[in-house]
Amino acid sequence: MDTKRFEDYSEVTYNNYGSIGTRERELAVSQAFPALIRKVYLWMAMALVITGLSAYFVATSPALVNAIFGNQIIFWVLILGELGLVIGLSAAINWLSLATATLMFVLYSVVNGVTLASIFFVYTMSSIASVFFITAGTFAVMAAYGYFTNKDLTSWGRILFMALIGIIIASVVNIFVGSSGLNLIVSYLGVLIFVGLTAYDSQKIKEMLLTAPDAGEGMQKLALLGALSLYLDFINLFLYLLRIFGSKRD
Repeated sequence: MDTKRFEDYSEVTYNNYGSIGTRERELAVSQAFPALIRKVYLWMAMALVITGLSAYFVATSPALVNAIFGNQIIFWVLILGELGLVIGLSAAINWLSLATATLMFVLYSVVNGVTLASIFFVYTMSSIASVFFITAGTFAVMAAYGYFTNKDLTSWGRILFMALIGIIIASVVNIFVGSSGLNLIVSYLGVLIFVGLTAYDSQKIKEMLLTAPDAGEGMQKLALLGALSLYLDFINLFLYLLRIFGSKRD
């Protein structure tokens, strides 16, 4: 066989197989992405429902209210438990099974709901409901913006993270100062920060999952972390909006 023809034949054959392999990878990615992005928002919605039900259940049970909010030790154990679950889930996601990671996410949603039951003692039910729908609408708009925009929001992340640290410090200071003016400023800044983080996280999650080679357990765990990020954005946005628009009980 002519050497030149053999080389040409080999190159064409290699290119054809390479093209087939590339198409197969692209097909796998295109099939994995919709499944993974659905899981992100389903897990997030599930967590919000669990949190809401947990908060309402505790708020309507005098025995649980007395046990949790009448004992500072129990309350602070729950707060520290929340922090431990978030940090543990984020740090150990690569070593956890999907079932364990999901269980931790659900447990965090329950504990967060238990501690958030206190909002029912401070604000009226109607204002909590109205602020929730305001939050849902704002969140949906900003998540859609982050998902569909062609603008790179990477720079937003750095700025918003520094701003978040700033309002955390200001909030701690205000515990001792007790300034209503500073509290209002922190609340408005908090809304702006989490509105921006919603768009930023939405884009980051989309870009991460677009490169997923499949919808296996490893990528599903990353989708779970994405759901946790959006869940935290929603909860914090809701709380800051509630501080601004919520009607307090007499």
